[in-house]
Amino acid sequence: MRNEVDPSAAIAPQIYRLLRQAIVTLEYLPGQRLSEQEIGARFGVSRQPVREAFIKLSEAGLVRILPQRGTFVVRISMRDVANARFVREAVEVAVATTACAVAPPEALDRLDELIALQREAAANDDQRLFLRYDEAFHRTLAEAVECASAWPFIEDVKAQMDRVRYLSLPAASPMSRLIDQHAEIVRAIAQRDARRAGDAMRLHLREILNSLPRLAAAHPDLFEDDELPAHAREAANATSGRDVAPA
Repeated sequence: MRNEVDPSAAIAPQIYRLLRQAIVTLEYLPGQRLSEQEIGARFGVSRQPVREAFIKLSEAGLVRILPQRGTFVVRISMRDVANARFVREAVEVAVATTACAVAPPEALDRLDELIALQREAAANDDQRLFLRYDEAFHRTLAEAVECASAWPFIEDVKAQMDRVRYLSLPAASPMSRLIDQHAEIVRAIAQRDARRAGDAMRLHLREILNSLPRLAAAHPDLFEDDELPAHAREAANATSGRDVAPA
């Protein structure tokens, strides 16, 4: 985790982003206690912006603040991840279908560039860089429909999904498969095929449901002892065995 904090900008959002990244990449493990004093000392800031970052992390479901006991990184809940994915699908399928009507050519060019960068990251087995370009892909798509609130909403919702995304690479969800799914989304948008674009995005976002139970079984120390909700089991069954042709 980087230690640099820009003193000329708001401190608490920077601490939040750095801690969120550390939790997502499992630098801070589920069950681990986070100390306001230690983190403040690490970044050279007072405890107040750290406390504000903890509150935002709690709202994102990544930490639990227990009075008189401290702040702890929460275990990954399959139910919470599935529920976040359910909400995210509703938004991003709408984004993909709307993009078929309104996305400008330069947005499609940028999406193609990001897919090429993902291929390069995959070839170098650079998971962190791959996920950075994955995030940029979805952000670019949301910005292409000119809905200012779409990406901030998606970013908040997907906090629960991000640790699973990091864990799932490369074995549970091969990077090549995710790239092919991105390419299919862009092809459908370029051809102004809204139904196909929506289906491609839906399939892409349901990928996590295939890997989630396997990851929970492989890493019981990181996960809560819970199960997928009914809507997630139905979605996983509906897309079982489906995939896109390689780009």
